[in-house]
Amino acid sequence: MPRWRRDNDQHGNESSPPVDAGSVLRREVGAEIELAVTSPTTLEFQIAVAPHPGAEVTESFEYRCNGKLVTAHELVGDHNSRIHRFDVGEGTVTASYRATVLGRTDPPPVHEIDLSTYLRPSRYAEADKFYGYAATEFGQYADSVTLLEKVSSWVGTRLNYVPGSSDPIDGAVDTLLAGEGVCRDYAHLVIALLRAVNVPARLVAVYAPGCEPMDFHAVAEAFVEGGWRVVDATCLAPRQSMVRISTGRDAADTAFLDNHKGAISLKNMEVSAVVDGRLPVDSVHDLVALS
Repeated sequence: MPRWRRDNDQHGNESSPPVDAGSVLRREVGAEIELAVTSPTTLEFQIAVAPHPGAEVTESFEYRCNGKLVTAHELVGDHNSRIHRFDVGEGTVTASYRATVLGRTDPPPVHEIDLSTYLRPSRYAEADKFYGYAATEFGQYADSVTLLEKVSSWVGTRLNYVPGSSDPIDGAVDTLLAGEGVCRDYAHLVIALLRAVNVPARLVAVYAPGCEPMDFHAVAEAFVEGGWRVVDATCLAPRQSMVRISTGRDAADTAFLDNHKGAISLKNMEVSAVVDGRLPVDSVHDLVALS
């Protein structure tokens, strides 16, 4: 699997040749998760890809508790995010998911209610705490395209990507003060700043071919020039080959795993995401929609 190399517009590194425009993009994604359940609980996994209209998606998933198959009930949330929910007793739970996405999906739809919802402060993207700060930093930029680029570059240059550096309950303010974080922290700060300058923004969990370290990845999505444009201030993977899993206000809506009552601990997790052929070339100056 070739590593993604950023183009010269980003960090002065050599760029790889572009993907053949006539080729059909094929992405293979998946996850293997193992949990220890120490008290009976209700589990919710959000690891299945969202519907991709216009693309061909084939998938398989399997959940087991102490080696026995478990039937999961699928809940469909906002933006067709899919939650697999089931009850289990004590023991070992495993989740296995695989999907192939052939071709590119249609652009994500734009709903009027989203343009209101994603301007509001949320649990991890506290836009109301950034109004004055964002106006000082970005108030001179009038158009949303420029704002998108400036905010993305600003966050990318002021934070250090440090695995394990943040707490699951940290929000955008915590991330700014710490000066470091992981992908969800970068995305939360981007979202909070964009909302603070009146650009609707939301969080998207994705499979990201080329991402190093490989993991479930989080990016921002902003409403710019009539459509949802993906923003990844980490620059860890090309945006053109990312695969949407779930979409929401922030990580509270897009977590890959949640439990209600009981107690669990994550024992092992492996995420995979590859493309057939070379990875796309990406530039922070491009407007990109998840496809």
